[in-house]
Amino acid sequence: MATITRLKSPASQPSFTSLPVLAESFRLSLEAQNKSARTVQTYLEAIARLDSFLVRSGLPHDVTALQRAHLEAFVKDLLDTQSPATASNRYRALQSFFRWAVEEEEIERSPMEHMKPPRVPVTPVPVLREDELAALFKACEGTAFADYRDMAIVRLLLAAGLRRAELGGIALDDLDLKRGSVRVTGKGGRVREVPFGVKAAQALDRYLRKARSRHPLARDTDALWLGHAGRMTDNGIYEAIERRAKKAGLEGVHPHQFRHTWAHLLSADGMQETQLMHLAGWSSTQMAQRYGASALGERARATYRRMSPGDKL
Repeated sequence: MATITRLKSPASQPSFTSLPVLAESFRLSLEAQNKSARTVQTYLEAIARLDSFLVRSGLPHDVTALQRAHLEAFVKDLLDTQSPATASNRYRALQSFFRWAVEEEEIERSPMEHMKPPRVPVTPVPVLREDELAALFKACEGTAFADYRDMAIVRLLLAAGLRRAELGGIALDDLDLKRGSVRVTGKGGRVREVPFGVKAAQALDRYLRKARSRHPLARDTDALWLGHAGRMTDNGIYEAIERRAKKAGLEGVHPHQFRHTWAHLLSADGMQETQLMHLAGWSSTQMAQRYGASALGERARATYRRMSPGDKL
C-alpha cells in the first residue's frame, strides 16, 4: 500500500494551485460549458469536501502534491460516512476536476489515474402501486390553494415522468393545455417536449384558474408553481409530495419515484425503449433499463400471460 505523505504542519500557505483557488477556476470552466447550476454545485461540493478532509487529516491540499493514496483515503472516508451512491458521485466529480487540471497544465497527471470508482449496489426504486396512487390523489383533494397546486404536481409527475428540477423549472409559456404537452429543460440544458394526458391537463387547468391566478404574486413571475413567497423551489416540491404522502398514510414517497412509475407503466403497455428514451431525455438504453426495474418481473409475467407458448399448442 502506498505511503501517504503528510504535512509537517496542518496549516499550509494558500497558492494558485491549492484546491480552493483552483475550484473557482474550475467553476468558471463549468459555467462556460453551460453546465446546470445543480451540476456546478455538485462538483464544487466534492472539491470542498476533499479539501476539508485533507486539512483535517494533515494532508497537502495543493493539487501538485496530491497522490493517489490521498484520494483513496478520501474515498474510504466517504464510504465510511456516506452512501455508496454519494461516494460515487463525489468520485466522478473529482475525476472531472483533475482531468480539467491536467488539460489546464496545472498538473502533469491526475492523482486519480488508474483508480476505480466505488461499487454502488443496485437497489431498484419501488414503483407506486395503483392503490398508493389513488390514496395520493385522495390526499390532494380540496379547494385550498395548495390542494389545487399539489394535485396538479402529482398528476403531472405521473403523466409526464419529469425530473424534479424539470418540473420546478416550468414557466407558464412552456405549458400547452390544448395539445397536452410541456416544454422542459433537462440535463445538459437539453430542451424537449413531453406529452401528458387529459387528467393532468384538467388538474393543471384548475390550478391555473382557481389558485395561481388569485395568488398575490402571480404577476411577478412566470413560474408555473408558486408558494407563499413566490416561485416554488425544488425543495418545496419535495416537501409538498412528502406532506401529501404522509396524509395518505404512505412512507418513503419522493418525486423521483413518479418517474420510475411512469417508465414502468409505459413499458408495461408496450412502449418501445427508444420512444421511452426520447420522452425521458435519456441518452443511453442503460437508463431506460434502470427505470422501473423493480417491477420488471411483474411486466415479464404479464407479457408471458399474453404470449403463453404452452396455451397456443
